[in-house]
Formats: sequence, C-alpha cells, structure tokens
Amino acid sequence: MTTVRPTGVPILRLGDVLVTGLLNELDDRSAVAFTDELTERIVSDRARGVLIDISRLELIDSFVARTLMELTHMARLLGARVIVAGMRPAVAITLVELGIRLTGVETALNAEQGLTALGWQRTPEGPGRDHVG
Repeated sequence: MTTVRPTGVPILRLGDVLVTGLLNELDDRSAVAFTDELTERIVSDRARGVLIDISRLELIDSFVARTLMELTHMARLLGARVIVAGMRPAVAITLVELGIRLTGVETALNAEQGLTALGWQRTPEGPGRDHVG
C-alpha cells in the first residue's frame, strides 16, 4: 500500500461525490500529488462522481490541462465520472489559442450545475420548508 502525501487541496465528500478545486499555485509536482491523492480517495470513498471546481484558476498551462485529462481517464477506469466546473473565459480562450483540447473532460458552467449533472441534489433547507402557513 502506498502512502499518498496530502497536497493541501481540500477534497470534500458529499454522499458518493467528491468535490475539490484547483488554485493558481498548482505547480507540476503538486498536480501529480493531487492526482494521486484524488484517485486514492475515489477508491477509498467509493466515489461515483468527482467535481473539480476551477473557478479560482486564472491561468492554465498545457501540463495542468493534460493532468485534468489524465485524471478524468483514471477516474473513469476507477468507475467515477469527473466534471470540471467554473472555467473562466480567459482560461477557455487560452486553451483554444494554445490548441489544447480537453478530450473526454466534461464541463459545467459552475459547481452547482456540475453537482446536478452528477446527480447530487441539495435537500430542502430546514424543517417545514414546504409547509404553507
């Protein structure tokens, strides 16, 4: 059994969906460690879905793009669906200008839409929400 060093990137569990995000400080070594940690969590938590929020990512390079594609393929092999949510227009423009295609990567406009696509639903807030008084 290998030990995965935590990357400092939070990975939250919501039922059978894991939620995480990428920040600008993600360098090549951190990207590899993040991939290792997330794939281990997919297996240990028996996750069927993963949401990666990139709304805080202002720039993207070819290595991070390739990491997202590889992570998506690895997750599929482990039985989980990955959705990347919250891509900024500047990131999308950069990907197109660099000719980088996120082949096989599903995207959503924001985290809420991504979670909905993964089948996760928010429960009503508080008791009696549907009660008409």
